Amino acid sequence: MTIGKIVVWLIVGALAGTLAGRLMTFSKRGFGFWSNMAVGMVGALVGAFLFWLFHIDLHLAEIKVTFEDLISAFVGSLLCIIVWRLIRKGIEKRQGP
Repeated sequence: MTIGKIVVWLIVGALAGTLAGRLMTFSKRGFGFWSNMAVGMVGALVGAFLFWLFHIDLHLAEIKVTFEDLISAFVGSLLCIIVWRLIRKGIEKRQGP
């Protein structure tokens, strides 16, 4: 993993977070601009790490920002949103009515 690759994941993550936020909320706004960006950037790093860890290589066209980067960022963003919802649900359940 190089610094350049991490920067690409963060940039692609911003886009992936927006897409994931819209998909998970079924609204054009998603979670809001900054939340979408944050979830996307964290998700990009999570997705890239998981793809690297499990040696997932989709053999997609090599360009500066690959489709593999976008897919791994999107998958990571979805995972972050799901974990976020589970944590929030657990906190609400613990606090009670």
